[in-house]
Amino acid sequence: MADRRKFIKQSLCASGVVIMPLSLSAFQKIDKMTKETKFDVLIIGGSYAGLSTAMALGRSLRSVLIIDAGNPCNEQTPHSHNFITQDGATPASISAKAKEQVLEYPTVQFLKDFAVQGQKTKDGFEITTQSGQSFQSRKLVFATGIKDVLPQIDGFAKCWGITVVHCPYCHGYEVRKVKTGILANGDSAFETAKLISNWTDELSIYTNGKSELSEDQVNELNQNNIVVIEKPIASIEHTKGYIEKLKFRDGTKEPLKALYARVSFEQHSAIPSALGCQLNEQGFIEVDMFQKTSIPGVFACGDNTTFIRSVAQAVYAGNLSGGASNMEMIQEDWIGN
Repeated sequence: MADRRKFIKQSLCASGVVIMPLSLSAFQKIDKMTKETKFDVLIIGGSYAGLSTAMALGRSLRSVLIIDAGNPCNEQTPHSHNFITQDGATPASISAKAKEQVLEYPTVQFLKDFAVQGQKTKDGFEITTQSGQSFQSRKLVFATGIKDVLPQIDGFAKCWGITVVHCPYCHGYEVRKVKTGILANGDSAFETAKLISNWTDELSIYTNGKSELSEDQVNELNQNNIVVIEKPIASIEHTKGYIEKLKFRDGTKEPLKALYARVSFEQHSAIPSALGCQLNEQGFIEVDMFQKTSIPGVFACGDNTTFIRSVAQAVYAGNLSGGASNMEMIQEDWIGN
């Protein structure tokens, strides 16, 4: 086991992945194939929201299986911010430390696999994974996140999460007071410009085609020294994800250091919809104040439920879903008049 741990650590470090050391017991729990098939709760997704849910349930003495494929959406983001005690840490190191702590609870297990199918059963739910395993549970928690649908602009994907960013509270301080762009149009561009103007006074809106801004909006933007550029973008010139210039289809270029973009998305897992969980107009899983979905016994938390994409929000929502699902089981098991 010691040699295996050393080999894994050396391999990850050679790949540029920063990891936190895991205890021997944590490694044993990750390595072994679970023989159990029935749990109190199945958690689909093992990033911040899923791990936070698992911790609340582990501390509630609940048997839990986390199923996660290991493909976080912030995989190439160099640093995570605006989360106290972990400000500036890498996303990988935060999740590694969280996993180590969660797996210290003896009733929590972790399986690296991908959930492909889910169904309602007489006693709860059943999840089938890509490897062909099936698991049953009383409650089901989706912490599956979302999949970003990036625009077909050469270089955009390589810069996403580094200098092409979505949130000033997560990334704005690191790109403060530099030449910054906003890739958006219409009302979204106007409102985003007002927000981002707090971090820089060198700001431009790139509509990537004909502007949909109203005359009044353009006048206000001009008053605040924010220009609107309608030329279609061909590519982003960068070095290892750090923007240097935008190149337009007409061949012209413009220096730039950061670009805000709110891209479209789709749910990372199709299982919630297949089970009947209702989505809202924006495409997020609809939940109540306790993270309950429209299907009894099914909870959801994290990026799949809200446009607020932050580690702090995911951890909070996961903690709430863990407590709420545990309380639901307590109510079901309570014997009274």
